[in-house]
Order: sequence, then C-alpha cells, then structure tokens
Amino acid sequence: MAGIRRTDTKPELALRHALHRLGYRYRKDYRLDLDSGRRVRPDIVFTARKVAVFVDGCFWHACPDHGGKPKNNEWYWSPKLVKNVERDRMNDTALTQAGWTVVRLWEHVPLDEAVSTVVHTLTASPNPKTTTKPKTTDPDGDAPS
Repeated sequence: MAGIRRTDTKPELALRHALHRLGYRYRKDYRLDLDSGRRVRPDIVFTARKVAVFVDGCFWHACPDHGGKPKNNEWYWSPKLVKNVERDRMNDTALTQAGWTVVRLWEHVPLDEAVSTVVHTLTASPNPKTTTKPKTTDPDGDAPS
C-alpha cells in the first residue's frame, strides 16, 4: 500500500493542467483547518472562491459504476472502503457548513466534462477579490478613503 498515490494521480494531474491552461490558479493538496476542528485535504482548492475539488478513484471511493468489491481479503477491504465513503460524506458536510462549495469528480469522468464542471462551479461562486466596493471620497473630492 506504500506504492498507492495519495496525490498527483493521472486524472488529477490532467485536470490540474487543463485548469492551469485556462488561466485558473489553485492550491493542490492544501489542508483546510475548518472551524469545526475537522481537517480536510482536497485535491484542488480555490481559496478565494472557497471551492474544494476532489478527484475520487473508482476503487478507493466505491464508485457505483466501476468500484468492484475485492474478492481477496474481503474482511479487510469492505470495512475500509465503507469508511472511505463515510469520511467523504463527513468531509462534504463539514466543508459545506463552513461555507465551501464541494465538487466531487470520479476518475473515469472525461476530462472536458470534468473541466466544464469545475469552471461552471467557479463562475457561479463569487470571487471576493473581484467584487467592487463603492469608492467613497472625502468631502473635498480627493482620493478614496
């Protein structure tokens, strides 16, 4: 199990490269310490827009389409995979309660579909850096305060 990648999987790398080519900047494998005390480490994080993206592997996160049940050592794998899915749901809930938008993508989703899902979510999320505040001027009409 030491050879199993936690980050930089092929689907994650492809998604990150595609988003970067489109001009999006993000943090990868960035730990979020939520107010609830929970720590979550999404694959891709857009901190300004509070969007967390997870690229889930079909086996490790029990994909309903491709996540097969292991035949060997079933006593070990079944509870582990169930705990992975439960942890995913708890992380989703904690992030949502903290004001984050969560995007979960399966590794088998085509790249263009994954990119469009993330871009659509980002465009729907307000960016606090680009929202303009009304400028106020002093009574003399000088520079904004």
